[in-house]
Amino acid sequence: MDEVIRAEGLRKRFGETRALDGVGITARRGTVLGVLGPNGAGKTTAVRVLATLLKPDAGRAEVCGYDVVEDAARVRAKIGLTGQYASVDEELTGTENLVMIARLLDFGRREAKARAQQLLDQFRLTDAAARAVKTYSGGMRRRLDLAASLINHPEVIYLDEPTTGLDPRARNEVWDTVRDVVADGATVLLTTQYLEEADALADRIVVFDHGRVIAEGTSDDLKGRVGRQTLVVRTAEPYRISQLTAIVAELTGEQPEVQEAAGLVTAPVDDRRLLSVLVRRLDEASIVAAELALRMPSLDEVFLTLTGHLAEETGSELEGSLA
Repeated sequence: MDEVIRAEGLRKRFGETRALDGVGITARRGTVLGVLGPNGAGKTTAVRVLATLLKPDAGRAEVCGYDVVEDAARVRAKIGLTGQYASVDEELTGTENLVMIARLLDFGRREAKARAQQLLDQFRLTDAAARAVKTYSGGMRRRLDLAASLINHPEVIYLDEPTTGLDPRARNEVWDTVRDVVADGATVLLTTQYLEEADALADRIVVFDHGRVIAEGTSDDLKGRVGRQTLVVRTAEPYRISQLTAIVAELTGEQPEVQEAAGLVTAPVDDRRLLSVLVRRLDEASIVAAELALRMPSLDEVFLTLTGHLAEETGSELEGSLA
């Protein structure tokens, strides 16, 4: 089966709040599905339904061919879940945490120790294995938490905003770990508010807003919805910025944005063939370009275009607490 996650028409209400309003998503085996949206969009509610932690009011979902309501036990045997905050015991060591979880999953004592050591090696935590988790950095805790979700060799892993609160270095460490997990054959459903994170990790992206899926596709597909690209030109001779600006304005038919101190000129363009024309014009004018590129729209721009607000803007208090 190529699609290991399939959900159709999922609905869930909390009082007057529609956390899910007819959500349908699919995820293919061995890929990362990014679920993107602000607080309150319905991301975590969808994960809780797919992880059998919450029953939908309507609709249905299957994971690895099993219905999340009727075959919940079978689904749980196929999945791993890492929430927004590390759930490991800070007083125990890294090894003790993993062995404890393995034992709870009915691993034998020797098998549990072997699996713990394997995961500690895989997640580059061997040197810290005997230390209490309270001495770990944020990135190390998240890697241990992710390792804990992999003890039973799940086919599908839900990562619900796994880099919340991490600094850039720790976030990159978690990203590398996610890539390793997928390379080993797992399917990952990743919820995030960080557009950069979805861009870096996801094979496909589903955009949530107010409990609905409002767009889906690859990162490039979504960026293509904005349409226009941005021409970026930086002159090596900042004193010629006015001449450069005039050339860009003439070719694009737009009023360029100018950063004089940086010698940078940017303008929206519709035709990528304009780049070669600009190169000839700069050569004719003897203007040396230190930087010359066409930039695709960012996912931030895509999200703003699709929803009318930024990804970090929150929903209602109730919805934010649940999704």
